[in-house]
Amino acid sequence: MTLSIVAREPQARLFGVAIASSSPAVAARCAHARAGIGAVATQNITDPALGPAILAHLAAGAVASAALEEGLRATPFGAYRQLLVIGKDGPPAVHSGARALGLASFAIGADAAAAGNLLAHPDVPAAMVAAFQSASSRFGERLLHALHAGALRGGEAGPIHSAGLLIVRDLTWPLVDLRVDWSSRDPIAELAQLWDLYAPQMEDYVLRAVDPERAPHFGVPGDRSS
Repeated sequence: MTLSIVAREPQARLFGVAIASSSPAVAARCAHARAGIGAVATQNITDPALGPAILAHLAAGAVASAALEEGLRATPFGAYRQLLVIGKDGPPAVHSGARALGLASFAIGADAAAAGNLLAHPDVPAAMVAAFQSASSRFGERLLHALHAGALRGGEAGPIHSAGLLIVRDLTWPLVDLRVDWSSRDPIAELAQLWDLYAPQMEDYVLRAVDPERAPHFGVPGDRSS
């Protein structure tokens, strides 16, 4: 009931997850990333605890495949899980358990990996990785492009109702954490609209956190300094 992609930029300065599902609030449970460390998606029959656990193994120096193995070693329910992992170095890694729901598949590229379950077509993850790798836009737009490509290739067998975009950088908080927790229309398109609204202001919010004296005003009613 989920399709997702984890990715990094080549210099490993940015890590991100883009995800969509027929379930509500998918990004709240399934998208995990840590600045300077990597990104993890935990899906299918989800155990959100596996995200931070695998990120901890990446932080301790494990490559993606080893961090994934350690995460699976700590749970008796690996057959129910679909996990995507990318770290600073080396190829991404994916686990798709034997009890993944419906049609499940995955694809791995140099700087991205995608996977899904209850898919309408087995090539959905490959379409997502190819779209991410071929796009020349900004990192967030490349992730959204990948998610859109997965939907165009068929996406889930049923309707998608939630979507999310998580990106981390050299900050102790997410650079981007945008979510459409439930929609009966097109949550991937709505997520892209949120990105179009937020992206031009993104660095302003960072500056307000690190140096508010140089930060731009909000320009809204009640902002006396504007």
